[in-house]
Amino acid sequence: MAEMNMVEAVRHVLDQEMGRDKDVILYGEDIGKNGGVFRTTDGLQKKYGEKRVIDSPLAEVGIIGTAIGMAAYGLKPVVEIQFSGFAYAGLENLISHAARIRNRTRGMFTCPMVMRTPYGGGIRALEHHSESVESLYIHIPGLKVVIPSTPYEAKGLLASAIRDPDPVIFLEPKRVYRSIKEEVPSKSYTIPLGKCRIVQHGSDITVITWGAMLKYTMEALAKMDISAEVIDVRTLSPFDEKTVIDSVKKTGRAVIVQEAVKTLGFASEIIARINEKALLSLEAPVKRITAPDIIFPLFKLENEYLPGEEDIIKGIKEVLEF
Repeated sequence: MAEMNMVEAVRHVLDQEMGRDKDVILYGEDIGKNGGVFRTTDGLQKKYGEKRVIDSPLAEVGIIGTAIGMAAYGLKPVVEIQFSGFAYAGLENLISHAARIRNRTRGMFTCPMVMRTPYGGGIRALEHHSESVESLYIHIPGLKVVIPSTPYEAKGLLASAIRDPDPVIFLEPKRVYRSIKEEVPSKSYTIPLGKCRIVQHGSDITVITWGAMLKYTMEALAKMDISAEVIDVRTLSPFDEKTVIDSVKKTGRAVIVQEAVKTLGFASEIIARINEKALLSLEAPVKRITAPDIIFPLFKLENEYLPGEEDIIKGIKEVLEF
């Protein structure tokens, strides 16, 4: 066991998976010599060489496109896009090819690639570095979407993503890259994709969240004298509907906290599932606590834009007092 932050946990599991499987390669802008913009790949090119930790051209469409070809022919590329807002150029390849290879070839080919990218706000970066666009990927059948919330979760989920035979979008919440440290086993382990985590059990209300918002949700709940059941979604696609529905049926109330904008965010889908499967158990409407439907602002207004402790406490109280 060692105390790690999320950056260290990601680097640790990449190292372990490269040592375990020679077909795992890393590919992206500045990930080799410089160790990546957040240093998540620091030292790995020196250890494994330039043929397995590859500094790519500054061309996201090329990074993603060539990784799909590598994956189809048996390699397991883990590509890093420096910030999630830079991945848009590669969406055509992800949607039209990575997500469809298995179906298109009737299982003759799969696409065992991972696209890692830092996402979300909270570090005083610029707009194209800060948005939360997980819903873009969740909407595409064939793509798995994973968002860790802690270093322990990041290591186990990324190991599973690398070993998965299908494309995985692995969104790393950079707001908590270095703000959380916890004990992480040095030995290899996996966390199954497609399963929520019950962070704590409770009876008054179900609070559902993921990524960086878990930290701030737990801090808000620490200031409230209530029994809240907290669910970390962690794999947004495929979504573990059963864990959420069972919890809502038990508590009768639910709040969803997401960093993304309100309209068509994943919170909307969760509410739809709750209405379909647990409507008669509800004692209050389900509440969404989200960012506003505007473009991510410059950092002077960043804290006003992101859902904060006061927003979370207020939203939970509204549902409890309904």
